[in-house]
Amino acid sequence: MKIGSSRGVMTATSPSSLRVTSRSFAAPDFPIQCVDRTHRKDAMKFNPNGLLWMFLAVCLLTTNTNLSNGEQAAPGKEKLFVASALTKAGEFTSGIEGPQCDKQGNIYAVNFAKQQTIGKVTPDGKGEVFLTLPGKSTGNGIVFDAAGRMYIADYVGHNILRVDMASKKIEVFAHQAEMNQPNDVAIAPNETLYASDPAWDKGTGQIWLISKEGKVTRVAADLGTTNGIEVSPDGKTLYVNESVQRNVWKFDIQADGTLKNKKLLKQFPDHGFDGMRCDVDGNLYITRHGKGTVAVVSPAGELLREIDVLGKMPSNLCFGGPDGRTVYVTEVEHTRLVQFRVEKPGLAWQRWQTKK
Repeated sequence: MKIGSSRGVMTATSPSSLRVTSRSFAAPDFPIQCVDRTHRKDAMKFNPNGLLWMFLAVCLLTTNTNLSNGEQAAPGKEKLFVASALTKAGEFTSGIEGPQCDKQGNIYAVNFAKQQTIGKVTPDGKGEVFLTLPGKSTGNGIVFDAAGRMYIADYVGHNILRVDMASKKIEVFAHQAEMNQPNDVAIAPNETLYASDPAWDKGTGQIWLISKEGKVTRVAADLGTTNGIEVSPDGKTLYVNESVQRNVWKFDIQADGTLKNKKLLKQFPDHGFDGMRCDVDGNLYITRHGKGTVAVVSPAGELLREIDVLGKMPSNLCFGGPDGRTVYVTEVEHTRLVQFRVEKPGLAWQRWQTKK
């Protein structure tokens, strides 16, 4: 979606009383508009100060109308939807995935420096190994609960792992042998979990519900390669995408957590999907694996925009930053984290603000 240019209106009769009005650009508030026909002759006289004010006004209008595609002016001349690298290339393995922010704004992602690790990256891009998973366990998607505990989809061990962030103690929170390989996780307002579970060799997938006690229940089967998964801000809708089939589905969440009324939200004609997350308005940010973009899709299924993320294989994303308006993307081609600023905070960030 291109940012529309604004139309400014400038009229003047007296150089000392000049004003430009515009509906969208941020500019200093100084008086410029004046229409006084009795002083028309004076307005025609040469006045260098008046020309200077007119020149500055034209510059402001030009700045607003020359915004490039994908950029948007904001307070402090902030550029929105423009990606930049947060970490150096090669700091993660090609298994980089599952970013999620804690309440302090640190970003956690899997496979930092080597497989089976969880990396911790500060908002200024300094990374370290936070912990190493036991045995053959290897992480994918990550979420946090209200108590600040981390949940990790362990696709090798068919587990959902839980981590106490203070002690770094790791436990198997849920296990189901019938899982193909739990890929990504989403958390509902009542703190139940949903896990996507693709069978890549068969091109199929399913969805699991994990209760707060760790009970695992299959709530959807006979799907395509389920991957990115998210719960809407009101907790009433579950979204899941299918990487190979390129569909985004939505389900109504029932009182007991089960799913009904499967409906197609959006289908794309090319490339694949991976992780996705919601902003506070319910817009879905979806990584388009192979195209190198993040697609923003409204709750009505409208494609609002796509953001270039500086690498062809984005795998997942999360929202963070001091105001929740920074999106962090795990980018496989250069095995690094990429970031860009957006208009609205992320849903996960908003939930942190209400957690004690």
